[in-house]
Amino acid sequence: MKQGPEDRVEVIVGDGGADQSAAPTTKARTARIVAVVLLGVGFVSTLLVATSVASSDAGDAVAEESSQVTSRRASGINLPPVGNPFMERDFYVNPSYAEELGTSIATASGAVKGTLEEMLDVPSAYWLDTKSKIRGEGTGTMEGILRDAASKSPPQLVTFIVYDLPNRDCHAKASNGEICCSYKADGRCDYSAPGTCSAGLLEYQSDYIDEIVDVLKEFHLKVPVVLVIEPDSLPNLSTNRADKRCGNTATVAAYEGGIAYAVKQFGTKTPGASIYLDAGHGGWLGWKDNMLDFVTTIQSLHVTQYLRGFASNVAGYQPLGEMCPTYDYCLNHAHPDHPCCVDPCHLTDDWDPSHNEHNYAMHLHKAMSENIPGFVPHMIIDTGRNGVPDSRQQCKHWCNIRGAGVGLIPTTETADTNIIDAYFWLKTPGESDGCTKTLPNGDLCPRYDADCGSSDSIGMLPTEPRAPEAGQWFDYQIKHLAANANLHR
Repeated sequence: MKQGPEDRVEVIVGDGGADQSAAPTTKARTARIVAVVLLGVGFVSTLLVATSVASSDAGDAVAEESSQVTSRRASGINLPPVGNPFMERDFYVNPSYAEELGTSIATASGAVKGTLEEMLDVPSAYWLDTKSKIRGEGTGTMEGILRDAASKSPPQLVTFIVYDLPNRDCHAKASNGEICCSYKADGRCDYSAPGTCSAGLLEYQSDYIDEIVDVLKEFHLKVPVVLVIEPDSLPNLSTNRADKRCGNTATVAAYEGGIAYAVKQFGTKTPGASIYLDAGHGGWLGWKDNMLDFVTTIQSLHVTQYLRGFASNVAGYQPLGEMCPTYDYCLNHAHPDHPCCVDPCHLTDDWDPSHNEHNYAMHLHKAMSENIPGFVPHMIIDTGRNGVPDSRQQCKHWCNIRGAGVGLIPTTETADTNIIDAYFWLKTPGESDGCTKTLPNGDLCPRYDADCGSSDSIGMLPTEPRAPEAGQWFDYQIKHLAANANLHR
């Protein structure tokens, strides 16, 4: 699903209000210096008058609104998102994930068991990767999760991954989806078939996005919600169009049309949800030319007025690293001894300045802000499995990485809160990236991707168990991730 390095706001949120994360809570006064030049008979004098403009009333209004927001949130009354949606929120922990962890805890021991038990209370995103996960009872559906979150006091913030585009995951096979632009005889997507994907888009819009919108409306202002939109899609259009599965007209139409529709529907009909688009990671879009291409792609969608920002490293293993003074601080070996220039993937050697996700966030923030007027995006970074920065022999490998560890637990205490809203577990640790050629039960995997047979992938050594299909619980992997965990700074 993920690509490796070698593959090469004013923010409008909520009900359309501008980002007020930096709004003052005390009276705001504006000092203006008025130069008054008096010209008269026989003299010229210049008088500088410092005056306080009548902004006191506006400052009082801001302070009052801030006080009301604080009071209403303390009372459990939810508001449309203003500023960082993760701030001062309790995060929802899905009981279904706790149940999966419980099965592994039952057969674990020692430090691994202790880490798994600590993870029981750690929140993670829920993937809406099939239409069947939208409605229904229980915490295996979006509807059930929102109902459960609404029952908490105060209601807890829920993060969903919207992930069911037609011709999904065009540059890989492990996570191919259920909606296609054209179908093969066996029911799988025919990624080589050209066209406009009109039928696939209609199915995506009416049976998937519109259904999500209807559910979100039921819980409007009852549950705070974050939506991460379609991992891997737009980055593939920026870098992998040479692959006919990604570059054919049907896939391009599906990704651009589907995402534009989704964001506009969420932005106009579910204003209580904060929206982040997937932006790959620094080892994918971090090169300056790739970044500019991605900016152009985002501009073409005309949806930035609805976005809080972007999500990076979704389901990835890219290191978080240390944030540098500038995003390109380490290029040309300028500061080789600085801790922020540690580069386990050797990306700066290939002129990629985004060698860690902190610098990538800074790079993306700068590129979008400078090229799209009025758009100042914020970031969330997936830290679910990047606890070991140098776990891979080759950083292009992305599937069930041996030596990886669970990363920082979700928090809003980030390296730069003006850019990064949160670290969060967007990919659920313990769920497989993709299957080995042979499944654990001995059958051949129908969605086998050769990248899941890499030298870094669990399941390729004779002493390791085979890996299940993407999204299924992988007991061996979660214990591996727990053994190498770095949950805290």
